[in-house]
Amino acid sequence: MKLDSLTPVPGSTKNRKRVGRGHGSGLGKSAGRGDKGAQQRSGFKRRPWFEGGQMALARRLPRRGFTNIFRKESQIVNLEAIESLGLDTVDAQILADNGLVRSALKPIKILGDGELKSKVTITASAFSASAIEQIEKAGGTATVQ
Repeated sequence: MKLDSLTPVPGSTKNRKRVGRGHGSGLGKSAGRGDKGAQQRSGFKRRPWFEGGQMALARRLPRRGFTNIFRKESQIVNLEAIESLGLDTVDAQILADNGLVRSALKPIKILGDGELKSKVTITASAFSASAIEQIEKAGGTATVQ
């Protein structure tokens, strides 16, 4: 079978609408667009979210909750990810270079998920209690930046 020998199944294709071809065509005069108004004119474009004058969805839904403007977003890194690096010192720049965080400039918090076997000196913005415990148990140090 070749792509150029394929034919559509009968009934699966329709002839295109030939508008404005006289009264006998069934789509003469106003070409199926109705009479008067922007929708009938050429170049008319309706906004994708327009609902025909109905109350917009964004205005129908109730507003709930609030946004805490003082929230501090931290990037999180688990100890298992630091262990996989196999380094003896880790800081924000090293984490960013290895793709564990998006930015070295934003706050980083180290969490205690996973097991730390090697002695590592870690510098970060914050540490969880379990992370500090594991780092010190392995003989490393946790320094808050």
